[in-house]
Amino acid sequence: MRRTIFDLDVLRTFSTGIELGNFAKAAEKLGRSTSAVSAQLKKLEEQAGTPIFRKAGRGLALTDAGETMLGYARRLLELNDEAAAAVHSIELEGWVRLGLQEDFGENLLPEVLGRFARAHPKVRIEARVVRNAELIERVTSGKLDLALAWSDGTLTAHCERIGEVPMRWIGPAEGAPGWHASTGEPMPLVSLEAPCLLRNAATRALDEAGISWRLAFVSPSLGGLWAATAAGLGLTIRTQVGLPAKVQPLVPEAVGLPDLPKLGLVLHQTEAELQPAAARLAELVLQAVRGALHETAA
Repeated sequence: MRRTIFDLDVLRTFSTGIELGNFAKAAEKLGRSTSAVSAQLKKLEEQAGTPIFRKAGRGLALTDAGETMLGYARRLLELNDEAAAAVHSIELEGWVRLGLQEDFGENLLPEVLGRFARAHPKVRIEARVVRNAELIERVTSGKLDLALAWSDGTLTAHCERIGEVPMRWIGPAEGAPGWHASTGEPMPLVSLEAPCLLRNAATRALDEAGISWRLAFVSPSLGGLWAATAAGLGLTIRTQVGLPAKVQPLVPEAVGLPDLPKLGLVLHQTEAELQPAAARLAELVLQAVRGALHETAA
């Protein structure tokens, strides 16, 4: 039986197109023509020996085989890029200061820092997991090199918009949500301390829908938010990024809640041209976040 050897360039085109949500954007980013990208995707399906795309309205979606292929493609590309970085940037040294939201701290941070540390053991990383306002203040004052933050519309001098994530009403994973609009009772809201972008979005949506609410629990940390929601003290609002197993997204219509808007995600950096170590870390953060956003959208 002939052994299949997948082309890494083809896998990169495939992975980039899925992450960007558009293969035309992938062609532009990778410096290829759209016809060349189409040829690469055709080659990938031929190598896979099974369809990896299916029609979805006017666009394309992944088949089950395509989802499997995407997972392996990311792993192969990560290992390839890690090996290249380790070989070609073995003398990379310095100090990188990274800030990010709690939503990404538990899952994304260990993965990114692990990959980076293996390839660049001489680089020192300082990571700070704090709220949005502090992230923006620290990156604009030069106390952080990079900051991954939810967007409130504030743009720093050097930032890249990564994408948008739907906000969701969140309730306990076990049992009933404990509240329904039909009861006429104020909705018990579990929230982070003010100021909070998502808290503002929740109260605005409730006010516009004519639904009364009350603050049932206020926490300084995301851990407290999850604990209170899981315990049934009330409902909260977050995205599906980093949700623990003890809570779950709710279907708004099922409990009489309004739909919620999307929340932008931005990577801020303190300089237009980062130092090599910070630039490499930014690249890994973007890869990991785009992968996480694709998984939550699936």
